[in-house]
Formats: sequence, structure tokens, C-alpha cells
Amino acid sequence: MSPDRIVIVGGGVVGSSIAWHLRTGGFAGEVVVVERDPTYRRASSFLAMGGVRQQFGSAANIRLAQYSVRFYERFDTAMRTPEHRPQAWFRQRGYLFLANDGNAARFERRYAQQRALGAHVERLDVDGIRARVPDLFLDDVRFGIFGPDDGYANPREVLAGFRHAAAAAGATYVTGEVRRLEVTGGRVRGVTLDGGVTLDARAVVNAAGPFAAKLAALADLDLPVTPVRQHLFRCALPHRWPYRFPVVIDPGGVHWRHDDPVAPGDPDRIIVACTKLDEPAGENFACDADRWTTDFRPPLVARLPAFEAAELVEGWAGLYEMTPDHNPLLGEHPALAGFHLANGFSGHGLMMAPATGAALAELLMTGASARLDIGGFDPGRFARGEAFRDDAMI
Repeated sequence: MSPDRIVIVGGGVVGSSIAWHLRTGGFAGEVVVVERDPTYRRASSFLAMGGVRQQFGSAANIRLAQYSVRFYERFDTAMRTPEHRPQAWFRQRGYLFLANDGNAARFERRYAQQRALGAHVERLDVDGIRARVPDLFLDDVRFGIFGPDDGYANPREVLAGFRHAAAAAGATYVTGEVRRLEVTGGRVRGVTLDGGVTLDARAVVNAAGPFAAKLAALADLDLPVTPVRQHLFRCALPHRWPYRFPVVIDPGGVHWRHDDPVAPGDPDRIIVACTKLDEPAGENFACDADRWTTDFRPPLVARLPAFEAAELVEGWAGLYEMTPDHNPLLGEHPALAGFHLANGFSGHGLMMAPATGAALAELLMTGASARLDIGGFDPGRFARGEAFRDDAMI
């Protein structure tokens, strides 16, 4: 066994962030990242919307998100290598949550907590909302919560930036699929790939996204992470919009952002999302185009009537990695020593990737995450009948 090797299974934004933080954080051993599909065509981070926000309902998530926001502000510089100059297009145009009679009390509580923790958020009256997004229909809206530091990035550029930077820092990327977790004496000792190669390791990190439960099952572990299909649709607006949208979140769940950048002279575009929590579980990547007509377009046009003239360009589906409480599993598995989890982000993987990388790297190197508190995301909480409370999923 190689006591100085850490194997990370999954080379998306989370796995690559962990690898980069290990290699730049003082870990002198070998870091090997196993990725089964280097095209990433079905990776959640490749297909994501790219939102990054501090507006959560728990101290732990707010702290992780604050770290990530600061990280993405300097991403292009931090990830730059001689061979690769990333351009994440992190646009800090803000997140604007609209509050109505149904969710106003919850947003008031969340706003107070966010302010107490130092998050940069503002409570806007209807006139304040209209000043930022003049075309919104606001008759049913009581107020808005706006995070001016929040925004969105280009997911594919973020993924490429993390991977190139991790490799430049000394991480080794291996193409293959893990067929066996090598376990002896209650501890994971490495992985065996589909080609028969065994990689001994002192620790194995499960960063396999929506496929995390399959990896854990190789060691007879039942991991409560479920793949669930979600949709995104890209639309062309009828003209150049006279202002830039923040990420706008309607009380009913539909939300949108500008699709940046566009070529000079081209019409503006938006990307529209609407999480469907009752979607059947499974590895389903088929795009149901009818959902645009039934679930997305009606509330979108009701909230901003000028979107009536928007034309659908394309739609696609990717997978959320859902846990029962919609919060991640971070840390060592209680039933298998050396097997560390970074799973179950429930739509927030790209958002939390920088903070997760920092926390897991510190945990792997020192045995604890002192800089960022991830104790509430303990992988053993569900077995104890516990759940992490944060009602800020959209």
C-alpha cells in the first residue's frame, strides 16, 4: 500500500477542487483522480446552471458559500497555468428572491440570520425590486431579498479551470471506472479499475456525483444519494435587453439568468430552471421538451410578461445528486475508515465546490476541518435518524 497516495473517484468540479486544494495546500503525497468519462458530457457540473449564492438558511451553508463566492471572484487568476487561462465568466449580478404571502415569514427569518453572519444581503421593497428589474410583475410580491455579491459562472469553464490547475499542481488524472474498492480490516486500501489496475491508497474520496451510491455499493454500503433528473432551457430574447438580470427566483420555483457572453449584435439569451422534486429517481438524461410548455414558460411569462416573445433555443437534462435532507455528505464514512465522501449536493455542487475542496483537503491532511465547519454534514446523520435543516433549496 502507498501511505502517501489519495485516490479521488470523480474528476468533476468537486473532485478536481479537492485535488487542487490538496496539491496546493501542502500535501506532499500522490493525488490520483479517476474519471470514467473525460468528455464530461453527462457530468452534473458540465450541465449545470452555474449559480453561486450566499443566501442559505443555515450558518454552515452560508459560511461554505461565502468561501466559494470569494474564491470565484479570483478564480481566473488562481487557476491560471502556463498552458491554460480559464475564463469562468463569474458575473456578480446578484440573486433576487421574491417573497409573497406564502414564503414571507421564512424569508424574514433567513434574512436576519444571513445578516447576523455577515452575508451581504439587502431587503428590497417593491420599488427597490422594480429599480433593478423594471419589467417584473410584482402585484403579488411583498418584498425581495437581494444578494449583490452572488451571481453565476460558466460551468464548463469552471470545470476546465479546476482540472487544468489540479493537473498543473501535480494531480494525476486517470481514465477508468472503479470496479472494486479494496477493503481489509474495516479500512479502504485502494481501488481496482476496469482495466485490472489496482491503485493502493491511504484514503479514497467518493466524488462521483449522482453515481456516488454505485461506488459505495462496491463496499456494501448503502449511501442515501439518489440521481434525479432536472431540466434547463435556453431562450433567445427578442432584442438586446436594456439591463442585465440578476438571478431572479420566483416564489413558485422558476428562476432565470442571463446567458453570457453573447457575440456582438446577437440577441440576449436567458437560461431558465425550475427544480422538480417529485421527478422519479434514475439516470435519465432525456430532455422532456413538453416541460417547457407546461412547467417553465407559463410562470416565467406571468412574472415577466415581455418574455412572451422569447423563443426556445434548446433544452437539456442533467442529474441532481439528492439526499433526504437536500444537503451534502461530507467527511469519512462511519462504517469504512479511509473512505471519505463529498456527495449529495442536491444542485449546489458547483456552488460549493471551492469550499468543499478546502474542507476535505484539510480533513484528509490533518484529520479535521478547522477552517470550515462541516460537522453538520456528517455522513452518519441519517443512520442516527438526524437531518440537516436548511430550507433554502430552489
